[in-house]
Amino acid sequence: MKIRYFVTAALIATSASYACSQTLVENPITKAMMGVYAQELEENPEYYEIYFRRANEYYNLNQYLRALSDIDNALKYTPETETDLLFQEYTLRANIYMMNDRKEDALLDLEKACQLDPTSYSTLFLKANTEYELGKYTDAKTDYSKLLRYDQRMVEPLIGLARIAVKENNLGLANEYIDRAVSFASADSDVYLRRADVRKLMGNNTGAVDDLIIAISIDKDNNRALSELVAMSNTDYNAVITGLTSAIQQAPSVGMFVYLRAVISMSHYRYTAAIADFHQIIDENLYNYAGIYGSLAECYYGIGKYQEALTEINQALSMTADNGEYYITRAQIRRAMGDYDKALESAATAVDKLPGSVKALVVKGLCETSVEKYEEASELFGEAIMDAPDNAYNYLLRANVMTQHLNQASAARNLYRRVVDLDYDDLNVKSFKGFALFLQGKDADAIAWMENILANVKDVDGAINYYGACFFSQMGNVERAFSCMENALENGYADYTNWTKTDDCVVSVAKIRQDKRFTDLLSRYDYLFKD
Repeated sequence: MKIRYFVTAALIATSASYACSQTLVENPITKAMMGVYAQELEENPEYYEIYFRRANEYYNLNQYLRALSDIDNALKYTPETETDLLFQEYTLRANIYMMNDRKEDALLDLEKACQLDPTSYSTLFLKANTEYELGKYTDAKTDYSKLLRYDQRMVEPLIGLARIAVKENNLGLANEYIDRAVSFASADSDVYLRRADVRKLMGNNTGAVDDLIIAISIDKDNNRALSELVAMSNTDYNAVITGLTSAIQQAPSVGMFVYLRAVISMSHYRYTAAIADFHQIIDENLYNYAGIYGSLAECYYGIGKYQEALTEINQALSMTADNGEYYITRAQIRRAMGDYDKALESAATAVDKLPGSVKALVVKGLCETSVEKYEEASELFGEAIMDAPDNAYNYLLRANVMTQHLNQASAARNLYRRVVDLDYDDLNVKSFKGFALFLQGKDADAIAWMENILANVKDVDGAINYYGACFFSQMGNVERAFSCMENALENGYADYTNWTKTDDCVVSVAKIRQDKRFTDLLSRYDYLFKD
């Protein structure tokens, strides 16, 4: 099962694609071919066919500025009688413009291309899509309708017309178009993805979830459907869980839906729900592999049941040699249990098995802190910062060790400044910018940062308010901290370990734990932590 890791895989694939393009530029065959092009252009600077060929090569290598320069020259020198070539050149330049987010320029070239070849379906479709993206809905509607005249059963123009109908607030017509599209390609998972897109535009999240689930049913390897379902859980968790629950009721033996519901529940701190699903998978023999037990361990760790977590992680470790991640989890569990030496032992093994893992470095650093090896911990956090310079939390971990244990307050202040300077969205709570501002004595700016996030970010799972509770408890605003804590619990934030143990840096509610209200709130919401 790879559902938990498809987002990471997509990012790796993107990086690999870029690396591949760079490698191809340096490929001896590619370099030789480019050399030939350069020589021919040196001999004839108006050789338009060579400019066009080289522009194509640069475009395929993601070298868009070079491609644009060559295609401009190709168009400059191509005779008007070469209509077929001009059509290709304008189409290529339009695509280059699109890659550089120059949609208006792209549209002008697509219009010229369509004049040169009015029968090109793909060019007219790209033109219609560009018009839609630019808000030229009347023109887009005209072009999508032209495409339908070629073939009434074409799906893409129907989806385009449906999107326009939504923009024009004609939801009945939008539904008619998308249902027609599905009826023409009901065995194709992609058509349900497209209907899901339209339904999301309409605000019909329930219908969109249903379509994504159908797409997964048709094609279990459809990563886009999986990705969009997970993304939707970040904005409408209840719709996603309700849709998956309905699918499970209709097909109880389909383990993928149970697993997907478990993973989504787990990612939103609904650990007890995830535990129930993981146990169902095991009890009904739907799947049986190490990752199930590793996930169970993480869930039990989340709700503070460390002995159960240890049992599950040991089971995961016994089932596979590829178990570096499980040593990280065992280190976290052992540390929470106060068994610091064994925690450090597991963390060291994780670092050995996963030499490129920032998470392993951080967990080992935390374990070194627990055994009072502060210099070693600081070095590990520093290494983690070098490997992942955009991870704000690691700066705070190192700064905390420097301030609390190494008498290096000046160096810590430099780290706070670096956190503030990181390139994060203003509404991303995990920039921890407000925490760093507070540690620099800029209280007003810090409060404004936190209040802006609380006011403008939908708190689907209580995590935003948890960070709010951490922030205000550190600020000494106890009333505001408890208000955020109650909101977090009300929204389902069930990370008992974070509530009761985490105190590795300023991102913690440690300062309000001795208040009776803290215990009372956890007692009132104790159902969140009972499996």
